[in-house]
Amino acid sequence: MADAAVQKAVQEKYGAIAASVKAAALNPGCCAPAPCGCGASMSPGTSDPITSNLYSSAETRDLPEEAVAASLGCGNPTALIALEPGQTVLDLGSGGGIDVLLSAKRVGPTGKAYGLDMTDEMLALARENQRRAGAANVEFLKGTIEAIPLPDCSVDVVISNCVINLSSDKDAVLREAFRVLKPGGRFAVSDVVVRGEVPSDVRRSMELWVGCIAGALEQSEYESKLRRAGFTDVDVDAWRIYSVADARDFLAGSGIDADAIAPQVEDKFASAFIRATKPTPQPCCGTDCCTG
Repeated sequence: MADAAVQKAVQEKYGAIAASVKAAALNPGCCAPAPCGCGASMSPGTSDPITSNLYSSAETRDLPEEAVAASLGCGNPTALIALEPGQTVLDLGSGGGIDVLLSAKRVGPTGKAYGLDMTDEMLALARENQRRAGAANVEFLKGTIEAIPLPDCSVDVVISNCVINLSSDKDAVLREAFRVLKPGGRFAVSDVVVRGEVPSDVRRSMELWVGCIAGALEQSEYESKLRRAGFTDVDVDAWRIYSVADARDFLAGSGIDADAIAPQVEDKFASAFIRATKPTPQPCCGTDCCTG
């Protein structure tokens, strides 16, 4: 699937979601945002099996409602890893900014939290959420996750929430994440992974690609790509495995016969916590690096 086509589809879908979140804020009870992010379009009143129940009320109670409403991920990457005061965090595909704002609280005023997104409407929403939250240590950047607009070795932690699946060049994303991390820096993302062979109809569906299902990597392939990018201590932990009922929900509205396909993808997709580390170079003795 061509990069340009995927990027255009992603921008259109998530731009529309950002607009609907703003409309709902201006007209409470009307024009509610689509209830799904990673999942496909769902019927009103249903719960997205991918994006639901990811954050505690303690985490969200002090955040702008629009930041919570625009949360479209498949996990909670800020819960994956210990963040320390003074650290710099980068969120790839930051959307409405929920994970950036949560990270900013944890790194404190001496730290920094960047959000990177390519969709103008989402960036505008995120910056408004930043203003409402009073987060002075936050900056939202426009760009793609395949070409991060930050210097080498400038970030302590890279997080992401079900966005890497949306890229058709995941190797470039992982290389870029490795590049901007400092030695010893950590990669901690939530993403959907595949646990077996998937029907070709699902792989071909643009709607499901934009919903981060069709673009999902097989678990071992994700691990291999991280190692090829240079990461060590790679761990992929599938924590939420989707059932036939879940599959019917996220296949709905995709143009695929959900009743026929859902049994074929039972337990094939899962939300996973994915962790890795950028190694620290060995100390050097003169012109030759020590091995010990």
